Amino acid sequence: MTIDLSSLHLSSLTLIGAVTLLSFYTGSAAKFVRLPSLIGYMLLGVLLGPSLLNLFGHETLDSLAFITSISLGFVAFSIGSELNVSSLKHLGPGIVSIILAESLGAFIVVFISVYLLTHNAAMALIFGAMAPASAPAGTVAVIHEYKAKGNLTKALYAVVGFDDGLAIIIFGFAAAIAKHLIISTSPTVEHESMALAMLLPLKEIALSLIVGGVLGFLFCTLANRLKNAREIFILAFGVIVLAAGISIRWHLSLIMTNMVIGFMLANMKNKSLVHKVTAPINEIMPLIFVLFFCIAGAHLEIGVLPSLGLVGIVYIISRTAGLIGGARVGAMLGHVDEKVKKYVGLGILSQAGVAIGLALIMKEDLDIINIKHNLPSASTIGASVLTTITATCIFFEIIGPICTKIALKKAGEINPEKSE
Repeated sequence: MTIDLSSLHLSSLTLIGAVTLLSFYTGSAAKFVRLPSLIGYMLLGVLLGPSLLNLFGHETLDSLAFITSISLGFVAFSIGSELNVSSLKHLGPGIVSIILAESLGAFIVVFISVYLLTHNAAMALIFGAMAPASAPAGTVAVIHEYKAKGNLTKALYAVVGFDDGLAIIIFGFAAAIAKHLIISTSPTVEHESMALAMLLPLKEIALSLIVGGVLGFLFCTLANRLKNAREIFILAFGVIVLAAGISIRWHLSLIMTNMVIGFMLANMKNKSLVHKVTAPINEIMPLIFVLFFCIAGAHLEIGVLPSLGLVGIVYIISRTAGLIGGARVGAMLGHVDEKVKKYVGLGILSQAGVAIGLALIMKEDLDIINIKHNLPSASTIGASVLTTITATCIFFEIIGPICTKIALKKAGEINPEKSE
């Protein structure tokens, strides 16, 4: 039952201040029962969001969207700054095989499972395309909170950093084929270029890499001329936010663009500069996680859970099996450390913003197809995908960070004092 307190008309600043204070204690309560703090932040967000108290109404959440974008920018930069080429070489080519195998594994297993259930190839392709997308913020937050270190930690940084790029490419190809299959059922079909539609995700990734590379080079050049750590932090903040803004404006991958900037920093010869940049950023990351996950929780409308249905349950099971099984196969083929082989799949289950964003894009495209070709089935599939992905993301956003903590603890990369 929803209790609507939106009539209190609290300002955004009041809400942000209250959320910061309340999240500190809900995060502490979560740690008290040995759960990652971000679970407490998210549950507070659900409580304050449209699902229950409605203090964070839809309009307020829209006005605070910039916080989410900035937070993702910092998370992506943080991931990139950990991807040192020499460290990745130490992990070997197994990282590449893990990323390919877990992404393709999730896509294939979900596609087959949903097709066997629905016998609808287009719907199965769309659900399969959603499966590889991860939520790197959840994994990175757990790593930061427990100060995890080791080969599994490095592998998780690399996997959650790069698999979103691969997920976008897989989505582009699968969505193009799915739309072609749906349109082909219309007697008024116009033969649209499927090849052209497939080029769009490649263009998005390529431009993200170029923009990130240019901004990364600019940042490293300017940062080299500064001595004061505070000035360097101001420069880093400006570049990260600028990259986020450009990515949103030109429909690039915000995560990929900022990750490339961090990657260029990590592979500079000036290691003291890398420390001067990352040290203050690591200090403010807990505050970023507080705001990001509370707002993310507010977006999770628990009212959609009853509509999860059998497709949603199949999606949860098959995505989990595809990611864990694919990561294990990729690790075996890549001959990585035994603990990476055992636990990397367990640490990458989180799913949220990227998947919901792709589902929204798919729904809009299918609504247009319905209008253009008079195919109500297209809008039906789009609505089903959006509702199901939103509901399953609630599950993965809660269970994912817990599984990441379990994986890191079993791998012995969490300080025993931090895990209590």
